[in-house]
Amino acid sequence: MENFRFYSPTEFIFGRDTQKDCGKALKRYGAAKVMIVYGSDRIKASGLLKEIEDSIAAEGIEFCEYGGIKPNPTAENVYGGIARAVSEGVNFLLAVGGGSPIDAAKGIAMGAVYSGDFWDFYCGKATPAAALPVGVVLTIPAAGSEGSGNSVITNEKTHQKISVRYPFMLRPLFAIMNPELTYSLPWFQTACGIVDMMAHIFERYFSNTPQTQLVDAYSEAIMRDIADQALTLKLDGENYAARADIMWAGTLAHNGLCGVGKEEDWASHRLEHEISAFYDVAHGAGLAVIIPAWMKLCAERNPDKLWRFAINVMSVNPAGKETMEIIDEGISELKNFYHDLGLTTSLRELVGKEPDIDMMVESLHRNMGDTLGCYVPLSMDDCREIYKIALEG
Repeated sequence: MENFRFYSPTEFIFGRDTQKDCGKALKRYGAAKVMIVYGSDRIKASGLLKEIEDSIAAEGIEFCEYGGIKPNPTAENVYGGIARAVSEGVNFLLAVGGGSPIDAAKGIAMGAVYSGDFWDFYCGKATPAAALPVGVVLTIPAAGSEGSGNSVITNEKTHQKISVRYPFMLRPLFAIMNPELTYSLPWFQTACGIVDMMAHIFERYFSNTPQTQLVDAYSEAIMRDIADQALTLKLDGENYAARADIMWAGTLAHNGLCGVGKEEDWASHRLEHEISAFYDVAHGAGLAVIIPAWMKLCAERNPDKLWRFAINVMSVNPAGKETMEIIDEGISELKNFYHDLGLTTSLRELVGKEPDIDMMVESLHRNMGDTLGCYVPLSMDDCREIYKIALEG
């Protein structure tokens, strides 16, 4: 295990009716005027937005709204939010929804106190010195952004989807998590979220750092539980225990706990970012296409963790089988799991046409340089091959 720093100051307020404590949480953290950042009007129709506003008003806190955040939040979303936050003079941002409004709120938080272009932070031109505080009411468990210092924004003009990681500045001060708020989610969103949270663990689990037995063991336990509860939810979408496990697992998958003391990979995420940047697909759906293809390419060069994953997570019986046979069976079981969720593992089927692989590789090279990942360092030719493997699924 390598030396590490783990900083996770977020207060998690978990359980039934916790959204009604939103105003108290904001008051506790010094909010004077809040901008509520959200995506669709679903939170209005459900009555959730009114509950939150009533809770805020009861504490004598002023507020305004900024809605319309897209599923893959865009730079345009962030620019509009910055303008609104500055004109309203807010000192706190409350993101309501899933990873998209949370990530947008984090971009707004940095941009609202910066004299330049917020995109400077995402393209590597600048490092933020300050940010407005952010709180969260989570309604879509997936991205884990409620407990992380990460944010991913898509610049539609340049077709760049880029992430930043500032854990000492962008971790939300609190996250309100009521599993009942996820009952009404369409199954596709639930399924994509399940793939995304498992992928966040993959990016940390598939590492060459030695002697990480404890971290690997609890990472495997979380992955197994996600898979088990996913199939429960497919049969019973209002199973509170399963919804609670999935919601908390999404947080544990991405708050850094599964990566302490390890070199992390993140190749699969960056490969997928090019797909969703150009073809505007759901991030989790893109990951279901990329991850099995990434595993297939990596298997010959570095079978160690893939062999362990197949046995300890996908429940492959190793008796009488060669290493590569075990790995192949593990990858097949993972693909079957994605299919059971109702997702495709074919890149061609996902985008609905023949994807322009050369275009995606060129963009990936522009954004990430000559190599990608560390479990198996990938050249751009390797990345092209992964996209080709993913074509048929």
